[in-house]
Amino acid sequence: MRKLYAIFLSLLLLLTYCSQPKQQPGQVSVRLASEPHTLNPANYNDMAAMQILNLVFQSLLGPDLEDAQLKPILAKSLPLIEQKDSVTYITYEIREEARWTDGSPVTSDDVAFTLKVLKAPLLQNEQIKPQVAFIQDLVIDKDNNRKFTFVCNRFTPEMELLSGDFFILPAYLFDPEDLLASIPVAALTDSLSKLENNENLKAFAARFNTPDYNNNGKILQGSAGYLLQEWVPGQSIVLTRKENWWGNNTSASNLTANPSRIVLHVIPENTTALLALKARQLDVLSDIPALEFDELKTNKDFLEDFNLHTPDSYALVYAGINSRLAKFADKKTRQAIAHLIDVPNIIKVTQQSYAVPSVGIVPPSVKEYYNTGLKPYTYNTGAAAQLLQQAGWQQRTNGWFRTANGKEEQLTITVTYKAGSTMLETTALIFQASAAKINIPVQVEAQESSLFSKNSRNHSFEIFFRTLTGNPFNFNFEPILHTSFAETGGTNYTGFGNAKTDALIEAINHATDKGQKAKLLKDFQKVMLEEATFLTLYYQKERLAINKRFSNTKVSGLKPNYDISAFLLQK
Repeated sequence: MRKLYAIFLSLLLLLTYCSQPKQQPGQVSVRLASEPHTLNPANYNDMAAMQILNLVFQSLLGPDLEDAQLKPILAKSLPLIEQKDSVTYITYEIREEARWTDGSPVTSDDVAFTLKVLKAPLLQNEQIKPQVAFIQDLVIDKDNNRKFTFVCNRFTPEMELLSGDFFILPAYLFDPEDLLASIPVAALTDSLSKLENNENLKAFAARFNTPDYNNNGKILQGSAGYLLQEWVPGQSIVLTRKENWWGNNTSASNLTANPSRIVLHVIPENTTALLALKARQLDVLSDIPALEFDELKTNKDFLEDFNLHTPDSYALVYAGINSRLAKFADKKTRQAIAHLIDVPNIIKVTQQSYAVPSVGIVPPSVKEYYNTGLKPYTYNTGAAAQLLQQAGWQQRTNGWFRTANGKEEQLTITVTYKAGSTMLETTALIFQASAAKINIPVQVEAQESSLFSKNSRNHSFEIFFRTLTGNPFNFNFEPILHTSFAETGGTNYTGFGNAKTDALIEAINHATDKGQKAKLLKDFQKVMLEEATFLTLYYQKERLAINKRFSNTKVSGLKPNYDISAFLLQK
């Protein structure tokens, strides 16, 4: 009965989409799997909101999906970065052409205002506040109101990206009464308790925290090429292109606003989304389930109108082995376990082959940094047994045993994963079956999300399978692999590392020459593979369909996997 209801609901929703007015020639229709909670650029927390906000607001820097390179957006160029003792100075200049919706220029004052909004107490900004915590002050150039310098604490390699990766807000729309003008950015760096009684800040917060700053298109206007025209909760969000948008007057290929109208349909169910795609009510659909994607590849009628794409993503699946435990302290034992993880079979079963094996944490698609001289561990029970013997384990009819500190112990393994993930559950079960072939008992345990996270931080696990998403702009592995994060509560869950690997991570972080960084990263991948503590299994591939009536789609492994603002209607 429940299945029949689901089919009925899908057909009902499809009829709703089919009954809508015919698409305009310059319109692009895409699917939102979930509705954003808010379109407040200082408080969003989901991918749907980010996709929409990138069409309405702009940051100083951003990725160009065409070549996965970090490029200037509002900024005139990439920033100048200077390090002096424990302080880092990051200097930007805003493009002369950059304008707000009312035609007024984007200036350093708007950047300063944005920082105040992101750092101030009382405001609904907790999601993004940590991202800008390293910026202590902003100094505006006395002779050029489009030029400014961030004064930052210490230096980390992601500072360039983070310093330019937040949406700049128009002070004239968000603070028409100049309530925050008298509060300097530096005052928001230390203790904020004194400011909580500031009358101007209290008045600003009272207005900023209202629903108008979540969904009102008259307030939520940025410097990008689109305006929020309509938001019908549970149904759709409509954006329209600005007339005479300033980005059209630049030569920058990453500044685009080509479609005249963008409609984002809220369709939670994959079945309904696929029906809408096949009915040509959607022009774009990403995150297509693998089985359905394979079916589309054989649908000749569908392929007449759509292109299918499988770009390499930056999302990986890995196995973490708790090297703090005595039974996993010897790297030969961990290497043996690596030989029991049947990665090709796992990819085939869980990803329907839409994934790429990897030797380590650097994506194979980042060719300049990936170590092609290494080979992933192969599934080999014989090699696993040999390594276990070298580590001191002895095989008996009922398992593997060894004596340590006068006590005999059996090699047993408990594998955990986050409950609700069929992919990780299947991965764990395949590993369980592989280990059983050489008589190693494996218990598989699904854990509720908060418990799984708690146990990871407290290092209360043996082996886990989990996912991790990165990007091609930052290779700072310190939070997850440096020993300074290996204490209880830290994010180095597996206990990886020593003084040499710490020095290697720090050298990678400070390398400015690409050739030097490449060598260091390749050396690090070699060490990680040998230590077999953090075992990268594979990087996933994305699966999406785009209507052939559009070109210049900039398909990419970076979310949302296409640049809708760049779409050009085929002639």
